[in-house]
Amino acid sequence: CGTQTIHRQLEEKIAEFLNMEDSILFSSCFAANEALFAGLCNQPMGMDSWKDIIYSDRLNHASIIDGIRLVKSSAADKKVYEHLDMNHLEEMLEEDKDKDYRIRLIVTDGVFSMEGDVAPLDKMVELANRFNAWLVVDDSHALGVIGNTGRGSSEVNNVMGKVHIITGTLGKAIGGAAGGFIASKKDVVTYLRQTARPYTFSNSLPPAIVMASLEAFKLLEEDTSFVEKLHANTQYFRKGIKELGFTILEGDHPIVPIMLGEAAVAQDMSKALLEEGVYIKGLWFPVVPKGEARLRAQISAALSKEDIDRALAAFEKVGKKMNII
Repeated sequence: CGTQTIHRQLEEKIAEFLNMEDSILFSSCFAANEALFAGLCNQPMGMDSWKDIIYSDRLNHASIIDGIRLVKSSAADKKVYEHLDMNHLEEMLEEDKDKDYRIRLIVTDGVFSMEGDVAPLDKMVELANRFNAWLVVDDSHALGVIGNTGRGSSEVNNVMGKVHIITGTLGKAIGGAAGGFIASKKDVVTYLRQTARPYTFSNSLPPAIVMASLEAFKLLEEDTSFVEKLHANTQYFRKGIKELGFTILEGDHPIVPIMLGEAAVAQDMSKALLEEGVYIKGLWFPVVPKGEARLRAQISAALSKEDIDRALAAFEKVGKKMNII
């Protein structure tokens, strides 16, 4: 309801940017992930029954988990492989290779939102091709962030155009505040336009968000300095926070998890940093496992070196006061 010419222009731009055939817009990536699995796997009324299987990473985003839960047990089997464990995934695929499934879906975040680590899509594409499966990647935390041109985890892994389905958001690096999408082959997108309830029975994105998102993609295509500045800021902050003595999860992503262990420590440090003028969110159980509480720094291209130095000085002051470093 409410789809205009500019909505199709944005769908075409997203597909072009990601080297896919087509895309379909949703109100959010949460809605897109809910729509994808139910729309693809559940049988529409009057159609013959079938059986699919879904393999999902243990640390996939909540929207993927909830989307898979919407698939009826009669329509698909569901399995969870250990986080980024390609050997475990391969064992599952090998075990099921002779079973008569209609579609095999391997599902992963491109970048995992709580850890900041990147899925090995090159290896996952190889497994998908070998076992006749479709690779589904949620690139919400990678689009506009990683890769030399901001094209996400497919670009980093040199598999542009080889991932079967990509979902993502317009509300993070693209900066549209809302909106999500599914990008894939034309026949998959056309099918989802008929079966994806969050698309069929909801309003289209507001035109202002659509136009802002179109312009954001144009900026990314015309000027890579935004991505380059983001990567430089990320390296500078990661190096500085490690030199202070904090424990972080390794990687190159602008999501920088600063591991503190106990929830109370993360809560107190977040509050103390805010008093020093640094706003950073703490994460603890049930958002992350017990004993793995953390602060999640999210580095921006808009930060200056002076901004980062000021943040690091606050971390040093609070960290020493709390006997963390």
